[in-house]
Amino acid sequence: MELLVIIISKEEYFEKVVSLLVEAGIVKATILESEGLGHFLAYEVPIFAGLRQLVGEKRRANRTILAVIDNSEVLSELNKLLLEEGIDFTKPGVGIIFTLPVNRVIKSE
Repeated sequence: MELLVIIISKEEYFEKVVSLLVEAGIVKATILESEGLGHFLAYEVPIFAGLRQLVGEKRRANRTILAVIDNSEVLSELNKLLLEEGIDFTKPGVGIIFTLPVNRVIKSE
């Protein structure tokens, strides 16, 4: 099993990514609003206000999607679907996708 983490920085991609997750077979996930540390420091901590020039304009929070998956083929399918839709996480500013190993899950059925 793996924990799939998707952090979407381009809000216009959010709904499409969620749609593609379902199409790839990932129907159980948690969605969080999140914010990058650089943006937080630049806009919420006065001493770091100079960072605003580096991080750009204040924008809405990122979206973070968490899903525990037990089939790595789903990840290949998701990646294929994303690229078909022109959503390329290797491009700057799009976001990041990564997985972490999950050793144990405790949940109700």
